Amino acid sequence: MPNGPQTAVETHITSTALERFFQALAEFPPSSVLDLGGANQANVSFLTNLGHGISPDNVLHYLDRIWHNPELSASRRREEFFDHALNYHAASFNGALVWDTLEFLPEDLLDSFIKQLHILLNPGAPMLILFHGSERESNIQSWTYRIASTSMLQLAPLEVRTRSRYYSNTAIERIFEGFRRVSFFLAHNQIREVLVIR
Repeated sequence: MPNGPQTAVETHITSTALERFFQALAEFPPSSVLDLGGANQANVSFLTNLGHGISPDNVLHYLDRIWHNPELSASRRREEFFDHALNYHAASFNGALVWDTLEFLPEDLLDSFIKQLHILLNPGAPMLILFHGSERESNIQSWTYRIASTSMLQLAPLEVRTRSRYYSNTAIERIFEGFRRVSFFLAHNQIREVLVIR
């Protein structure tokens, strides 16, 4: 399992949700996948080898640089954030790798963020989303997620970040009530896996 924040090391995990993500993605012709973890050569190579394009979008970078900028008003922060994050045409993607991004989004940004994802994805498109399992911890290890195979992820530790809140399964279902299906998978680590179908 991934180690705690003080001893985090690179590791591999088997991911049922990732496997189901690629099964759902195979229902579409090769197209573009949105990766909210930012530029990642492993993911670029894996997806392009399958014939897909990939659009990296480093949402956490925009959070740090724009949303947490005290010099910007609340309305200006929101405007500038969406000028950078998720700034694509409607129905641009047949899949999205959201990773653990949602846990770090401010709650007053979450609804707009989910609505924009809904706009960007084609009907039936899968989204892979990860949530850290411990309800007690507010400061959690963040990771770079690299696709090693259709059912295996390589996790490389980044910084420890403060998450906005803990999401129960019920809360996750509520967030995605406008989507076709939400499926939960029991991971053998401290990360909960969720597959959402647009």
